[in-house]
Order: sequence, then C-alpha cells, then structure tokens
Amino acid sequence: MEIRRDVFQAIADPTRRAILSLVAIQAMTPGAIAENFKSSRQTISKHIQILSECELLRQTQAGREIHYHLNPEKIKEIDNFIEPFRKMWDDRFNKLESIMKNYKPKND
Repeated sequence: MEIRRDVFQAIADPTRRAILSLVAIQAMTPGAIAENFKSSRQTISKHIQILSECELLRQTQAGREIHYHLNPEKIKEIDNFIEPFRKMWDDRFNKLESIMKNYKPKND
C-alpha cells in the first residue's frame, strides 16, 4: 500500500520548512542540508524523502552527487490555496482600519 503524503502535512514540520528555506537559496546535497541541523543524517534524509514524495523538492544527479532543488510549481500550488485566505484577512483588516480612522471616542 502506497502512502500519499499531503504537501500541508509536509510543511507542517518546522525542520522540513527549514529545509525548504535552505534549498530555496541554492541547490544542496543531502549532506550539506544535514550539516545545518543537529538531527541525525537519517532523520534529515527522512525529511528530504517526505518533501520529495510531495514533490516540493526535486533532485538532479551529477555523477555520484545528488542535489535537491525547490520545486517552484508545487510551492505555487500552496500559494494558490492560501491566497483567498490572505485576501479575506487583508479585506478584514482594511475594514477595521477604516473603522478605527473614523472612530471618535466619547468624552465623559
């Protein structure tokens, strides 16, 4: 039975979000990624596997070295999901700001 992971489960973990931030700057080998964490290489490898299964990371191979890259298309899918919520909260805060600008406290 194949387990299909959800991208939101993947990014729920702070270590995986940190890995995504690292590879967003530049492609990295698993060893270079692991050097940024106190966790074991096996633990980081599992995180990389989960991110790869969700297609948030893609890999390229040059000889014996594997480099992981951020998959911007998958990140865009996350952004597309979040955007309506961002817009809703922006609208709410803009309305609140408008109300507060017109608010005049009662003088006792």
